[in-house]
Amino acid sequence: MSAGAGPLIEVVAAILWMDGRFLAVERPEGKAMAGLWEFPGGKIEPGETAEAALVRELLEELGVKARKFAFWKEKTHAYPALRVRLLFFHIHEFSGTPSPLEGQRMSWLSPGEAHVLPFLEADQDIVRELATYAHA
Repeated sequence: MSAGAGPLIEVVAAILWMDGRFLAVERPEGKAMAGLWEFPGGKIEPGETAEAALVRELLEELGVKARKFAFWKEKTHAYPALRVRLLFFHIHEFSGTPSPLEGQRMSWLSPGEAHVLPFLEADQDIVRELATYAHA
């Protein structure tokens, strides 16, 4: 993939598991790429670690506190106007009940059925890989 144009934005993405399903969220109206689905998460702030950003973003976006999580993989994706460096974490333990605090739709998906939703381009290969993933 080409380097792309525009700034590089660092983002954390949570694969939040419950009962063999993971949580997907739809980007709400008013945000770039609204209507596409993604993994919960968001930008890493200057001076913030990826782990701290993960905990903060899940609290802000869903009202849950990540308790047990593990870094899974990193990838960079180029969109026409920007590049994103995504850090994916599996979340195996959290407290609270996920709520759509930003007005987004949410769906718990089994890894094999996730392909039916229109995910962001940067997440599509992750969704395909999760279809063969056996998490602990």
